[in-house]
Amino acid sequence: MKKAILATKIGMTQIFNEDGTLVPVTVLQAGPCVVTQIKTVENDGYSAVQVGFVDKKDRIINKDASGRKELVHRHGVNKAEQGHFKKAGVSSKRYVREFKLENAEEYALGAEIKADVFAAGDKIDASAISKGKGFQGAIKRHGQHRGPMAHGSKFHRHQGSNGACSSPSRVFKGKGMPGHMGCVKVTVQNLEVVRVDAEKNLLLVKGAVPGPKKALVTIRETVKAQA
Repeated sequence: MKKAILATKIGMTQIFNEDGTLVPVTVLQAGPCVVTQIKTVENDGYSAVQVGFVDKKDRIINKDASGRKELVHRHGVNKAEQGHFKKAGVSSKRYVREFKLENAEEYALGAEIKADVFAAGDKIDASAISKGKGFQGAIKRHGQHRGPMAHGSKFHRHQGSNGACSSPSRVFKGKGMPGHMGCVKVTVQNLEVVRVDAEKNLLLVKGAVPGPKKALVTIRETVKAQA
């Protein structure tokens, strides 16, 4: 059975293996997730499992004495989403994601997916939105070299030449330039699960996982396993 789960990033620490080796790990709160929808080839054209993660309050609308509507939980789950979760028989969820799995029919609607679907030694791919670093120059953003730092130099941390003047008389598309850095989806492949705490739904993954603390992380069984 293919494995996948949603998690939130708690932070990094270090542990010791049985042989005394120090291992840097990222701690992830993996699940529990619930299956909110099962998509099949017959109904949807492809096989997938939709899962929900982290409870969220429903959006409640009350009416005062004059009949005017008032939102109690403005940022809650709307009525359409409430109906979707009610059909699955689960509580409203903050995060809903879909995993394309060939064995989607093996999952049951409303079933829980916990951290113990993975075991120590498993290889995974972790995806998350990277930390935002704001507007950055070409040196930090693309690793370009700086110019001479002498007093007479007019070129220190400037980007340098952007293109020729007469031909082609323009800047090529895709040229590395200053701009917004971070806040993009990053996937790190072939990470190793070092330890699994089934009671607390914790995954300890060797190395760094993209995203800041409390970020939503998508964990999948790796697609490029290495020996």
